[in-house]
Amino acid sequence: MSETLIRNARIIVTMNDSKEELSGHDLRLSNGIISEIGPGLSTSGEVLDASGMVITPGLVNTHHHLFQTLTRAVPGGQDALLFGWLRTLYPIWARFGPEEIRVSALTGLAELALSGCSMTSDHLYLFPGGARLDDTIDAAGEIGLRFHATRGAMSIGESAGGLPPDTLVEDEAAILNDMIRLVDRYHDPSHGAMTRIALAPCSPFSVSRELMRDSAILARDKGVMLHTHLAENDEDIRYSLETFGCRPGEYAQSLGWVGDDVWHAHCVRLDDQEIDLFQRTATGVAHCPCSNCRLGSGIAPVRAMRDAGVPVGLGVDGSASNDAGNLIAEARMAMLLQRVRNGADAMSAREVLEIATRGGAQVLGRSDCGQIAVGKCADIAIWDLSGIEAAGAWDPVAALVLSGPTRVSHLFVQGRRVVADGRIATLDLTAVIARQNALAQSLMQ
Repeated sequence: MSETLIRNARIIVTMNDSKEELSGHDLRLSNGIISEIGPGLSTSGEVLDASGMVITPGLVNTHHHLFQTLTRAVPGGQDALLFGWLRTLYPIWARFGPEEIRVSALTGLAELALSGCSMTSDHLYLFPGGARLDDTIDAAGEIGLRFHATRGAMSIGESAGGLPPDTLVEDEAAILNDMIRLVDRYHDPSHGAMTRIALAPCSPFSVSRELMRDSAILARDKGVMLHTHLAENDEDIRYSLETFGCRPGEYAQSLGWVGDDVWHAHCVRLDDQEIDLFQRTATGVAHCPCSNCRLGSGIAPVRAMRDAGVPVGLGVDGSASNDAGNLIAEARMAMLLQRVRNGADAMSAREVLEIATRGGAQVLGRSDCGQIAVGKCADIAIWDLSGIEAAGAWDPVAALVLSGPTRVSHLFVQGRRVVADGRIATLDLTAVIARQNALAQSLMQ
């Protein structure tokens, strides 16, 4: 039996139903699950001394575009709004191939892991040069993160009134066939699944009404979730009103894109009626605060969503529009923006930690993750607060968000150590970074 005992933690932040914070307790991880929590536990297996450290559930990232880690800080897109930014990046992404997709994914996944993230979704919606979603699934398997791969798509190019260039769009029948292939090959609905598939047409401005509807029908038939971008900024709202004659929430509802098997990215410009719709249907939201700031999209009404009972998780979004992929830093930004919008007491450090863990797991349909409780998946982040970032901190739990650290000391996923002593334990990260930079240099030239 594979077993690890984590001893002597200063505090275990459980995020369980009672929101307990435990001191003087140990954690036993056995065969991928949390098998025991209590004081003075013993084992014949591996022992990790977590003296003085804070333990949280692994953080959950509900929205990313891993392929974009190859295009950080690109000139021409650094100061653009959403649509202008996309028009700058599309021609560069069109030059990608399978290696660019895979190496970029490895880099982005490692960055997430180092920030305490144990489970992430990824929205891949373009497949240049023979690239496939399989490339990112392979990367996630190598590094060892729990992975919700979403099969994105674009089918309406510039010549048909869409935003992406025609070279990056696909035939809709081929899209649906590949969705079926991926679900049949990779989707695991079981407790503790390491890989799940969701269907994710990119956005209302890059696919047809028919593809949105057919994807929803297919997802329900296959028992998988749905994901897309929605109501990201004022341009997005204007496009919906002019093209569909309704707001994004109404458009989504008309095509079957609401329910507890759906989560939408951004939702910066949801109005009160759309928030009520999402609450009534248990539709989830991936909140991406840094990206929303970077692109000038606005501050999402997360306080109103949470108060209404809308499921909300955090997302780092693509590295090209963030430009970082640090999930604990994303949590801090989410808290600060709600305070800017609603006052200093609008969101606490502990609430945003809940959004970053249990909230994200709920959005992704994972009742087996996001909390530290017996029988849940052994996804554990261990934070060392002995460094300068937390020096002088009175409340170590709040310090994780308010001051740092922003890099995890140890990370377990399904009981396997992915980060050890602040370093990726499952691959040669130095070699990955070198290849990533070489590929980026080639794209620049």
